[in-house]
Amino acid sequence: MTTTAPFGKTAAEPLVPLHPLEPLAPEEITAASTAVKQHPDYHSGMRFVFIELKEPAKEDVWSYEAEGSPVVREAFVVLRDRAAQQTLEAVVDLTASAVTSLTVIPEAQPPMTEEEFLFCEDMIRADPRVQEALAKRGVTDPALAIVDKWAAGYTTEEDHPGVRRISRPILFICEDENDPNGYAKPVENLIVTVDLDTREILAVEDHGVVPLPEKKGNYTAATITDPENSPHFEQVREPMKPLEITQPEGPSFTMEGHGIAWANWKLRIGFTPREGLVLHNITYNDRGTERPVLYRASLAEMYVPYGDPGHTHWNKNVFDEGEYGLGGMANSLVLGCDCLGEITYLDAYVCTQDGEPAKIQNAICIHEEDSGVGWKHTDYRTGEGEVRRNRRLVISIFTTVGNYDYGFYWYLYLDGSIEFEAKLTGILSTGAFEGERPKYGTVLAPGLYGPNHQHFFGMRLDMNVDGPANSVYEVQAEVAPEEENVWGNAWYESKTLLASESEAQRVADPLRGRSWIITNAGKKNPVTGNDIGYKLELGGSMALPLAQPGSQQYARGGFARKHLWVTAFDERERYAAGEYVPQNPGGDGLPKYAAADRSLEGADLVVWPILCAHHAPRPEDWPVMPVATVGFHLKPSSFFDGNPMLDYPAETPSHGSCCGGSGCQCH
Repeated sequence: MTTTAPFGKTAAEPLVPLHPLEPLAPEEITAASTAVKQHPDYHSGMRFVFIELKEPAKEDVWSYEAEGSPVVREAFVVLRDRAAQQTLEAVVDLTASAVTSLTVIPEAQPPMTEEEFLFCEDMIRADPRVQEALAKRGVTDPALAIVDKWAAGYTTEEDHPGVRRISRPILFICEDENDPNGYAKPVENLIVTVDLDTREILAVEDHGVVPLPEKKGNYTAATITDPENSPHFEQVREPMKPLEITQPEGPSFTMEGHGIAWANWKLRIGFTPREGLVLHNITYNDRGTERPVLYRASLAEMYVPYGDPGHTHWNKNVFDEGEYGLGGMANSLVLGCDCLGEITYLDAYVCTQDGEPAKIQNAICIHEEDSGVGWKHTDYRTGEGEVRRNRRLVISIFTTVGNYDYGFYWYLYLDGSIEFEAKLTGILSTGAFEGERPKYGTVLAPGLYGPNHQHFFGMRLDMNVDGPANSVYEVQAEVAPEEENVWGNAWYESKTLLASESEAQRVADPLRGRSWIITNAGKKNPVTGNDIGYKLELGGSMALPLAQPGSQQYARGGFARKHLWVTAFDERERYAAGEYVPQNPGGDGLPKYAAADRSLEGADLVVWPILCAHHAPRPEDWPVMPVATVGFHLKPSSFFDGNPMLDYPAETPSHGSCCGGSGCQCH
């Protein structure tokens, strides 16, 4: 069973005051673009890149929630003026239907748009130089070429964002409609440079013919039995018995607009065309007191540098959020496939390049999941036991960025913890080879390999642990000094304040259990006497970037060189690699923010965990990759005075065997 809740109101519904953090409704997107088009400096050569809610100041949101104080709704607009080769920002007062500012942003390139994707492919197929290069590889029909619109990177000063707006696409061959996986046949060594403003091909470089791999790489049930496929199966296995998840009484959460209440949690669900899923104002009801934990949580950048020096691959270092926009590439989710159980969906809206709203149906999935045993103990003397099952609220989105598919999942648990998980799947960006096995990747099929690469996820957590005056401590295990450690077994946990932004640039140390606690120094735990707090623990690979100083990957991906950053809050410091990433030579984002070296003691803080999926491909990743995961966990640490789910009642199973105890309940 599913329900769908649209973003905003339809025109036929009565207008009611919107929560200040409610994402823009489709009619608001139209109103914003209309106001911009009526501005005297606007002309038809301008194209809309993003239209999103301009989030009001925190104080205004809190005032609205406490007293109902009105908040002006505004839209934030990013445009590209192709004729003038300029990027502009506009702010629109939606109540007054007026542009309050229209500003040129010098030497800045916005993300690529769908419109640019489409004309880029047609233009490349029609180019005689490209056709000649394809013919050398045995491809006489250019319509068979599919074009992945890779960002340009920053290779020379001619790539500077103030000089031109470019892309460097990569080509693959899709031989027929029954062979849809073009990544099985990469066009190696062919590099095309396209000017997206002037719509011309600036260069076609052919660094030598490598034959197209022979095998197909299909993955549907109807195609994997094809003997020409790699891998090849004689038959599809028998399906397993049905696995059904039912909630006869419906879900345990309630929603009003984009506000959701579940168990002791309350929060708001947001969406932007760049970040995709955003969570706002996360609070926990602690025995009648609503206690804030997080003001805003989002994915602030996703960076994928490749580690292959080949002509096609050395320049591959893509910022999927800053160079494309994750929200605009979100999937429409399907019940039983992407989401299983009692599902509530939210639609999302982005804008076309004409400024009209475009709907992504079922973009966000909300449901509950059983999460195994939450706590349990059996008294071995009496045989009596108590057990409670944990449960989690799941809020998720899936987005497709060319070859890769990424799922982003936020989990809220009954024990007061919050978890984020990124799920990586889809298809590798492949290369072709001839002769020796490639050193910088893994053979996937005859003549086909997957280059080594890494995925970095820069998260942004605008903390609000029992209020905005927070501090961050690094904690880790320390061996006791010899004079106190006569038995050689003693260790304790040290706690070091990260007092400034220069100190709060940290690398993980799993061998000592290093983690970080975000505290509120003005509030003490009544049991421990410690500052109340939430502990951040990272999961997945602890790898760091392997690109060397002097490379563009090193310069542009500076945020990924640490596992944790902490900065003082600034509303314009929202993205780990900076606001305008395409063709940026580097130095922007977190390294620039932290260079201010602001104080972090008892301050309004933003915590930036950096996650890494270190990917040396396996043959098992082909032709479509099983899900791999990375994530982090936020756990209460002296936030409560004991186990926060101690008051959760035992459950009586609706079917199946009893877990024992009096009355066949979980106790």
